Amino acid sequence: MTVRRVMGIETEYGILQPGRPLANPMLLSSHVVAVHAAAREGARTRARWDYDDEDPLHDARGFHLQRASAHPSLLTDDPDEPAPSGDGPQALPRASTDEYEDPGAANVILTNGARLYVDHAHPEYSSPEVTNPLDAVRWDRAGERVMLASVRALASTLALPDVALYKNNVDGKGATYGMHENYLVDRAVPFNDLAARLIPFFVTRQVFTGAGRVGIGQRGEGAGFQLSQRADYMEAEIGLETTLRRPIVNTRDEPHADPDRWRRLHVIIGDATMLEVSTYLRLGTTSLVLWLIERAVADGGAGGALAVVDRLTLRDPVQAVHLISHDLTLTARVELADGRRLTALEIQREYLDAVRSALARTGDDLDPQSEDVLDRWASVLDRLATDPASCAREVEWLAKLRLLEGMRRRDHLAWDHPRLAAMDLQWSDVRPERGLYHRLVAAGAVELLVTPEQVAEAVLHPPRDTRAYFRGEAVARYGAEISAASWDSVVFDVPGAATLQRVPMRDPLRGTAAHVGDLLDRSPDAASLLEALGA
Repeated sequence: MTVRRVMGIETEYGILQPGRPLANPMLLSSHVVAVHAAAREGARTRARWDYDDEDPLHDARGFHLQRASAHPSLLTDDPDEPAPSGDGPQALPRASTDEYEDPGAANVILTNGARLYVDHAHPEYSSPEVTNPLDAVRWDRAGERVMLASVRALASTLALPDVALYKNNVDGKGATYGMHENYLVDRAVPFNDLAARLIPFFVTRQVFTGAGRVGIGQRGEGAGFQLSQRADYMEAEIGLETTLRRPIVNTRDEPHADPDRWRRLHVIIGDATMLEVSTYLRLGTTSLVLWLIERAVADGGAGGALAVVDRLTLRDPVQAVHLISHDLTLTARVELADGRRLTALEIQREYLDAVRSALARTGDDLDPQSEDVLDRWASVLDRLATDPASCAREVEWLAKLRLLEGMRRRDHLAWDHPRLAAMDLQWSDVRPERGLYHRLVAAGAVELLVTPEQVAEAVLHPPRDTRAYFRGEAVARYGAEISAASWDSVVFDVPGAATLQRVPMRDPLRGTAAHVGDLLDRSPDAASLLEALGA
């Protein structure tokens, strides 16, 4: 039993130009991406993004949305012919190099295996694939460093605009932008069962994963503070959309891997968090619940543990996610389908107990990180029930609330005072000299899980235990000879070769350092690498 699975985080950053509130965010975001590419040698190739295996309109419920009916925000792919199948390098016509990127969108494939690009008028950092929540924290923090490098580069270039970047989810004027989690899940788990068993968990986990927000309602029309930045924007229980009628469970079936083995659970309900423990627990507890569901399918119920989870179905999940976010006392009760009324903490405790019960039945060993996640999950739930203030070093909404309440008491401010909204924004500024979170770090007021040295290394280098290793190392070593890349392929353009060569990576657990490290070291150029792969 383990928290280990292939996972990753996509984060859209809030962006503005100081002194110019009406500046074009798409143009500003393009500058963020382009200046990073220009400033760091080896961080960019001429590679485009390869959309061949992407299909954002395929729904996990078993149907395909017609492009003519889709909202433009869903069309994140290019409508090209499907990629060839197979395991070895594959020949592609050179003309296809024009098909890999949407016109005008800035895109960089980083040497750490991540993608930096413009998405919905925001700069987005999509982390490389990792296999555990601690590495998710590390490469998520690396994304903050990448964004900071762009801010610094723009500030030092007179011909380019200054920008401010915020790792948050709302602009205070009615707009929200996403932090999306991704988890590979066994395809054998029926999607409808997966969704039904996850909804109560997603609705209630905000008690320890919420980033906190000043304002109630999508436009902050109500005065107050709430647990989650994203909660008020959840408008549906389940659906394909990500920018309209945002659902608690997203149904996009785009695995970026072998679709016969895996589905990619694309989670859009979470907040972007600065506190490392909040990020760690969000990924770790979700992975444990996914393990519970997968194991139950494999062994026929995990000893009744899933029966407990199945009784947690909420009568109105959308209403519940709003109610829980607005309740700072953590005592509000939400109605279940069977008529019971439970608090978010009680529902979370049911999930925790179900995981432990299944673990006891299976007799699986706990690896150290899984044991740590379980222990932290239990500890946070216990302390939130009895002494919430003791969780301020680990739970972001509590850390932020402590600062805001201090200002409110000192200056006698009501919750609708604009200084509090400004302070909420300043919390997530990526610049250490401006961001309030960074002041807490300097004061030792929050718990850290990764060192600055580990984060600095993750800015440049990929994880060693997923296919991100091959992608990142290929970019670093053979960047000039890469035409395009995606999550599940790298396309090489070797001088003198008659065709492009695609190396498919359908298995996220191949292409690791153990798998291809020696081969890469023995290949001084892309031609020799492709020859070795072909052999």
